[in-house]
Amino acid sequence: MEIAVIGGGNGAYAAAVDLTENGHHVRLWRRDKDAFQAVLDNQTIHVKDHNGSRTVSIKLASTDLKEVVNGAELIVIPLPAVTQQSLAKQLAPVLEDGQVIFLPPGTFGSYLMSKVLVDEGCKAKVAFAETGTLPYLARKYDELTVSISGRATRLPTGVFPSERSEQAFEVLRKAFPSIEPIQDALDGALMNAGPIIHPPLILMNAGPIEHFDKWDIHNEGTQTSIRNVHKALDNERIKIREALGYTKPHFPLDDHYNIEGEEWMYGNGAHEKLVDGEDWFEPLELKTHRYMREDVACGLAFLVSVGEWLDVPVPTAKGLLAIASAVVGEDLRVTGRTMENLQLASKTKAELKEILEKGLLQYEIS
Repeated sequence: MEIAVIGGGNGAYAAAVDLTENGHHVRLWRRDKDAFQAVLDNQTIHVKDHNGSRTVSIKLASTDLKEVVNGAELIVIPLPAVTQQSLAKQLAPVLEDGQVIFLPPGTFGSYLMSKVLVDEGCKAKVAFAETGTLPYLARKYDELTVSISGRATRLPTGVFPSERSEQAFEVLRKAFPSIEPIQDALDGALMNAGPIIHPPLILMNAGPIEHFDKWDIHNEGTQTSIRNVHKALDNERIKIREALGYTKPHFPLDDHYNIEGEEWMYGNGAHEKLVDGEDWFEPLELKTHRYMREDVACGLAFLVSVGEWLDVPVPTAKGLLAIASAVVGEDLRVTGRTMENLQLASKTKAELKEILEKGLLQYEIS
């Protein structure tokens, strides 16, 4: 299958390599030409995983977005949510009917990007899909090398608009056999693990993060008190899902940590594999890191706003969002990705469900 991968981060490099090795024709686009130059020159990426180290030649690495997107059945965008609005503007003139755009995870970016496409006058009939996590546990060593320490075994995925689900899942399964269909894109957005796992880890570890040169939030930073906050926050997510009519499995975060629990997105024992190696040590500048700007400012703010829209109490989420706002000096409930800023706060549940099913073209969204 012809696949376009958009981005230059951990997930994009991992997807380009993995999909190529699974027999697909992969074209990789990145906007930062200077950082991308080594891949452009070699048309290869180095990869390290349980099979060892090797160099993989991809079909095309390019900074020409049209060249990469044209003719692709599937467009994989494993980029932080903060990039989605600007990227949608760039994609608007080059998208084609029938393409499937995959956001792993999406943070309800399927709706946001669709709205931008409509605002930009894009007429292409595309489907978006978003899931609860990246298909890979991956880290780049440098601009030519990626390490993949795990692959998702279950990817709960919803489609926007959901009436195009059948065609979208037919395409998605060719690339990601572990995909599990769920109701719609909001169902997928509320599977996103990032806004549950990362806000407690960075905020409750803020002292050691800013003090020590090296601090692994996933290892020594994951203690009982933090796990308890994870559980409380995740229970609020699940109550929101239930209020919207979404049913089990809810993929509770506890299953990621408990080997005896139901298989989570990366399979049993994934947490132990994650903390065994050195891949997950990384610098954390709290005001700018993606855990703050994506998982808090987009994901957690969205969760709080949906809870308030539904009149579902979310005290843990609200408290963490308030603390994060103090850390960054910005009211993230006002500036973040929220029902209000997505122009959805005035909708009823029935109206939102119809939008999720039918899409945006027939609605006034200005």
